[in-house]
Amino acid sequence: GAAPPPPLEPGASQADVDVALLAAPANLRDQAMVIRWKPDFTHDTLRKGTNRLVCYNRSGQPGQQPFSIECTSVANLERVVQNLKFEAAGDKKQAMLDAAEKDGTRIKPEYGSIFYNLSGPDRERARAHMTVAVPGATMQSTGLPDNNKQGGVWIMNAGTTTAHLMIPGS
Repeated sequence: GAAPPPPLEPGASQADVDVALLAAPANLRDQAMVIRWKPDFTHDTLRKGTNRLVCYNRSGQPGQQPFSIECTSVANLERVVQNLKFEAAGDKKQAMLDAAEKDGTRIKPEYGSIFYNLSGPDRERARAHMTVAVPGATMQSTGLPDNNKQGGVWIMNAGTTTAHLMIPGS
C-alpha cells in the first residue's frame, strides 16, 4: 500500500498541516512537505515531504484572500519568497515586479511546475485554481495561443518569467 505520511516536526500541529494540504492533489497530499511562512519571509517546516510538492497557508498575507492555500514544486520556493516580498510592498509591488523582470533578477519558476491554489472568503466558499509555470514560453515556442479566444489552454504573460498556462475551468 501507500507509504504513511512523514511524521510532523516538533511543535507542528496536525490541524495546521491538514489545512495547508487542502490545495494539494489527492495523490500527492500524503507525501508533500508542509511549511509555515514567518514574517521575515523565512519558513518553519511543519512536516518534511518525500515528493517535490510543498504546501503552505497564505491566509491573511498581503494581496491574498482571507482563506488562501498554495502548493507548488519545492524548486519554486525562492520565487515564492520573492513574491511574498513584492506583495508586502503594497503599492510598489508592480513597479518592483517590472524592474526585476527587466533587470533579470526575477527568479524563474521551474518550467512545467504547477501552482495549486485554493482561496476564497472562507474555507467553505474557497475555489480551486491551477496554473502551469512555463517561464519564457511564447506562442512561437509552444504552439499555444497567448489569449483565451479559442477556449482551450492558453499562455498568460507570454515571454516573461511569469508566463503560465491557463487551464479553462480550473
